[in-house]
Amino acid sequence: MKRAEVCGGAGSEVIPPVLELHTGLLGMEAAALGVLTLLLGALVLLVVLALGRRKDAETGADLTVPEETSAVKPSAVKKQKQEKTQRRSKDKNSQHTFSHPLLAATLKAHNGNVTCLDFSSNGKYLASCADDRTVRIWSTKDFTEREHKCLRANVELDHAVLVRFSPDSRAFITWLENGDTIRIFKMVKKEDGTLTFKASAEDFPPKHKASIINIGIAETGKFIMSASADTTIHIWDLRGEILATLNTNQVTTSYAAVSPCGRFVASCGFTPDVKVWEVCFAFDLKGHSAGVHAFAFSNDSHRMATVSKDGTWKLWNTDVEYRKQQDPYLLKTVSCSSSEGSRVALTPDGRVLALSDGTDVFLFNCESGELEERLSAVHSCPLTDLRFDTSGLFLACSGDRAVRVLHNAPGHRAAIAHHNALLRTAQSEAMRTDSSSRWRRPRERWTSC
Repeated sequence: MKRAEVCGGAGSEVIPPVLELHTGLLGMEAAALGVLTLLLGALVLLVVLALGRRKDAETGADLTVPEETSAVKPSAVKKQKQEKTQRRSKDKNSQHTFSHPLLAATLKAHNGNVTCLDFSSNGKYLASCADDRTVRIWSTKDFTEREHKCLRANVELDHAVLVRFSPDSRAFITWLENGDTIRIFKMVKKEDGTLTFKASAEDFPPKHKASIINIGIAETGKFIMSASADTTIHIWDLRGEILATLNTNQVTTSYAAVSPCGRFVASCGFTPDVKVWEVCFAFDLKGHSAGVHAFAFSNDSHRMATVSKDGTWKLWNTDVEYRKQQDPYLLKTVSCSSSEGSRVALTPDGRVLALSDGTDVFLFNCESGELEERLSAVHSCPLTDLRFDTSGLFLACSGDRAVRVLHNAPGHRAAIAHHNALLRTAQSEAMRTDSSSRWRRPRERWTSC
């Protein structure tokens, strides 16, 4: 084996060739490892920096928006305002939707929640008032049409909470929220045949000390009734003078109304009875075990329906000689769902009862007491009013910005059942008459012989 010598004098060292080669390889591996380590470190650093920038971009996104919006041009600001207006308009138009086979029409025109409804006595109009400072007059003949036009009466510097038609259907009275008073509007026909509205020169003087719960006008047109929650009922003439004041003595009053015939004024409240006056006191409807929410008359005032906190509604025969101390007859007691604010309505013929509880409407057959229809979520808010039209064909209700008009299908079924009963009675009487005549004929012949 050859040796490699390194000159260096006496102390020179001789390195084997294999050891020298191994040492060189180790140096190259160390250098490569160092380069690889540097590359990996650089790669890790790049990844960390990239993640950090992404996180900063995400967290800083919300902070940069105000700076961008604050630096936008006037045209961009105008565009943003338009988009905001469009969103508000979209929210406004996206009202509560309701569909049902009995739904005849949805009347939409108010920009505020509808608070009261009333049909005119001639059956041509429906009045609705809302907290948007308007009263709308709808034509009932358009209920079954696609388009529902209406006339608008503006309430200056106030809004109407209650509305009632006059007996001749040429005017209506309103109760104003802020003024706490009655205002009369006359319906005036223009030369072109269209209607306009003219408010009375002066409002009625404010006399009530508590919130008003209802107003009404007698069918005779001789007086106007207003009732407040503190048991006070005022009877007014048409000029705004108080004719009489009644104290219901019911602790609180939840509802009061004038009968369709114009003879009676009735009220209900905390006590479990309904008091009826013929301006002077007439009679009591006693039978409920808790306070009465509301009541309703039939068109001839011969029937009354009441709904109470005790979870029942009752039907009464009020065609009695009350001057001779005769009490009304209780005809029917039916369990039902009711709560504070529940409303009740009777068809003009007294065959169907409509009851509201929250946002739901229930239709009962008064003859059998059976629940025939339940309509859930008719409105997005609890119902504020419930009215049958003068023909009994439609039921109108309010609870949000819309007025729902429903077909009175139970009324049609009740009328058919009534006529079938009359037909059976007539046939039975005819058969009895025919049978008795057959028995008489032979006897008459024998007697003549």
